Amino acid sequence: MADHQRRVYNNILEMLSDEQNPTPILRLNQVVPFKHAKIYAKLEWYNPFGAVKDRVAANMLRDAEEKGVIGDHQKLVEPTSGNTGMGLAMMANAKGYTLSTPLSKAIPAEKRTMLRFFGADVEELDDTLCPAPGAPEGAIARAMEKAERPDFHMLNQYENEANVEAHIRTTGKEIWRQTEGAITHFVAGLGTCGTITGNGRFLKDKNPEIKVFGVHPDEGHDIPGVRSLKQLKQTKLFHPEEYDQLVEVANREAFDMCLRLNREESLIAGPSSAMALIGALRLVPDEPGVLAVVIFPDNAFKYASSFVRHFPQFRAAPSAGAPGAAPSSKERLLNTLVENSRNPHNTLEVKELQAELQKSRPLLVDVRSREAYSKQHVAGAVNIPVESLRDRKDDLPQDLEAPIVTVCTRGNMSISGMLVLQSLGYRNVKSLNGGTTAWAENNLPVE
Repeated sequence: MADHQRRVYNNILEMLSDEQNPTPILRLNQVVPFKHAKIYAKLEWYNPFGAVKDRVAANMLRDAEEKGVIGDHQKLVEPTSGNTGMGLAMMANAKGYTLSTPLSKAIPAEKRTMLRFFGADVEELDDTLCPAPGAPEGAIARAMEKAERPDFHMLNQYENEANVEAHIRTTGKEIWRQTEGAITHFVAGLGTCGTITGNGRFLKDKNPEIKVFGVHPDEGHDIPGVRSLKQLKQTKLFHPEEYDQLVEVANREAFDMCLRLNREESLIAGPSSAMALIGALRLVPDEPGVLAVVIFPDNAFKYASSFVRHFPQFRAAPSAGAPGAAPSSKERLLNTLVENSRNPHNTLEVKELQAELQKSRPLLVDVRSREAYSKQHVAGAVNIPVESLRDRKDDLPQDLEAPIVTVCTRGNMSISGMLVLQSLGYRNVKSLNGGTTAWAENNLPVE
């Protein structure tokens, strides 16, 4: 039997958090400007595998096992933005399962590396930080494709009610006990929305006066594990009618607060924790008797590559001759060229392309692989992979002034395609922001 008082356990799964073995809550003192309200952070990296998603992974496995939908030596497949996959990988090791994790290349390299290190079969795809339900070649679609095989099972954290139930069974009970029922406000960042929905239901059942606040990032953010409002509308566990208020936090604000939390509070909090805290500071009233609990999902160590983008002054000097060292000056110059090309002169939005198709009728060039193109593409687009553009001049207009729009999945690879075409002399080339995914999300014709 687990002895929580002495912290003595017989196996790693006994360390999973519950009411008798809660993750700590800690009052924030330095970064909170309030005079009266008390703001507590619930430090979820104290879960055995380092994140709030350990709760979700454990409860989804328990639920599936009790229902008999997974058995001995089962192959699991789960799309992930990192933390659920990491928890599942380690629990799979403990229970004798295997795990396949389709995920986005945009997820920090630290998470992708550790998932492999933990034993998961990692498949990297062109998708958003949080997998997009509608992306035909994204992580969710790839996982569903595998789950159709008889030897695979997908738990599906994005739709599985066991995600919500995990927090009713554990997190909510912990918070109620830790605050002795004095909690007045609960705040969480929004990703799959299991955390806010589960805790909100439990806490409001205890006291309907408790306020539940959700915090989401702005569009185009790079905070792993959370979703913008547009993405949240595709999430089946998102129930805004159950929350008292939502607030948006800018990308830069979150990373700046993350630095402050680490330096001023000595808390190794990650960027989604900082985002949730900023939301709390905006919505929670500074009044006597107010006690707010904010979920801090995981620690900072998984996000070094993200921090380097936002705080280049902290980049470590590369070891001489070390593989995987910092990019060369030539590589940095190329990366800068690509990023600087993301401007209104070189790109256009979906609505602008709609208008252009009515006027100048530009040639649409999908620069992805044949496989990606065949799954879904903008109606009428021709497929010329970016690496083939130089060799397929016969498929391009003879007139160098002819309008061309390059397209990919989300508007990343198409920037490179645009630059290649410009280098070939084409003077009227633009890249479609948001790519095929944005086009489809606006209910425009795809093939």
